[in-house]
Parts: sequence; structure tokens; C-alpha cells
Amino acid sequence: MRELSAEARLHLYARSLSRRTGTGFHTVALYGSFALIAAIVFSSLSVHPF
Repeated sequence: MRELSAEARLHLYARSLSRRTGTGFHTVALYGSFALIAAIVFSSLSVHPF
């Protein structure tokens, strides 16, 4: 098997790093949207318009 060049190693490292940060970003976005929906629901329950 041939040696990977420095550029290829850097590219593989950048792809694995972006894959990890992309997953983390999606997790934060998912939990953030749940928190926003919960805040809207609870704030609408505490308002008594009638």
C-alpha cells in the first residue's frame, strides 16, 4: 500500500473533524429547537387571556 501524501492526510483529517463537528452542530440544533418549542408552550400556558 502506498504512503499517503501530507495533503491527503490533511484532507482526511479535515473530513473527520468536520464530520464530528457537523454531528455536534446537528445535536445542538435539535435540542435547541426542542427547548424553543417547550418555552413557547409553557409561556402560552401561563397567559390567561380570558
